[in-house]
Formats: sequence, C-alpha cells, structure tokens
Amino acid sequence: MADLSAFPITTRWRAQHPDRIQLYSLPTPNGVKVSTMLEETGLPYEPHRVSFDTGDQKSLEFRSLNPYAKIPAIIDPNGPEGRPLALFESGAILLYLADKSGQFIPQKPADRYETIQWLMFQMAGIGPMFGQVGFFNKFAGKDFEDKRPRDRYVGEARRLLTVLNDRLAGREWIMGDVYTIADIAVFPWVRNLTGFYEAGELVGIADFKHVTRTLDAFVARPAVARGLTIPGAT
Repeated sequence: MADLSAFPITTRWRAQHPDRIQLYSLPTPNGVKVSTMLEETGLPYEPHRVSFDTGDQKSLEFRSLNPYAKIPAIIDPNGPEGRPLALFESGAILLYLADKSGQFIPQKPADRYETIQWLMFQMAGIGPMFGQVGFFNKFAGKDFEDKRPRDRYVGEARRLLTVLNDRLAGREWIMGDVYTIADIAVFPWVRNLTGFYEAGELVGIADFKHVTRTLDAFVARPAVARGLTIPGAT
C-alpha cells in the first residue's frame, strides 16, 4: 500500500484508498476538467472536496500541496519511476493524465503540440476572460455603475468564442474527429459562461452555433455527466 504520509494535506483529507490518485477539488470549471478526465480515462482515483465556503483552499494543509491556494490538485501515488507525484494547475494535470493513460492526446508530435496549443488557448484566454464576465455579470462587479469594464470582457469573450466557433466549423471536436484534452479544458468554461454565470444572452451565445453544438455533445458524454458532480457534497 502506498505511503502518502510525506504529504501534509493527507492529515486533513485522509486517503481511504492511498493506492489511487488523490483528487482535491470542487465542481468549478477548472475542477471539472480533472474529474472529467479521470472519469474518461478510467484511472482509479479518490476525490476530496475542498470547500470554498469554509476556506479549505487557504488552509496550511492544502497550500502544502498548492501554494497558489487554487483547486484542483492531485497526488498520484504511482507517479514517474514509481514515486508519488503531486501536481497543481488543471492544464498540467490534464497533460499528465493524458500521458499516464495514453488517452485523449494524439501521439503524432505535430498533432500533440496542436492539441497543447488549444489547451493553452483555454488556460490563457477562455478561463480568465470568461471568469471576468462572470464577475461583472453575476457577482460584485454587477453593481458597478460604469459598465465599460464589463463590456470590455464581454467583447473579449465574444472574440474568443469567434475563434473557437471558426475552429469548430466542419469539425466534430477541436482536433477534428478526435476528442482530446483540448475539449475537456474548453467546454466546462463554455458551460459555466452560459449556465452558472448566466451570461449566454449577454455574450450572444446563439451567434456561435458550432460552439453550442459541440457543447451539447460534450455534456452528453456519460463521463462528463459524472465529472460535473465530483466531488459531491459532504
């Protein structure tokens, strides 16, 4: 049985199955990326809920794993060379799980790097910009009388959706017929923009028919349906 005692986080979130990947997360867009990937690959894992309501992510135990105090994070007890590996940042975790499982990333070098390119497009563009739209539309920013900051991020969100929509024209998924970590990264954020953030009308999501078509296909996948609810409430 794996020994995870070197990781202080396990004193707060105790592993019942220490031989499995330990997932520390919440069903936010970034968290859903990793839970969905784990469900898609079939890699054995144990989820732990990191509650924002109680500030779990700011605890010393969680920050021992991720000093940035953001979910998700993992510990793989069976990492490279058989040694435990701790990782944070959802994009890095997706890449690691793709390589570990041999799934959802092309093996041809050119296609692999193109997939990583679209993963970075989500990490650098879609995530931060859609998050700002959510702030100004649903949270504290909605009370700002000056709507120029909101409109700036709405405009940027539309620009990103246009790029994504053009990419998906004539394609089933971002990389064509093959479903990859690029899709697993992008579409939880599109779903959040139109769902939780309630910004579909604001950004004119109906203008992006290829995006909405692919979003429907994404959420229809059984592994995605499971991943959207993990970790569950405790």
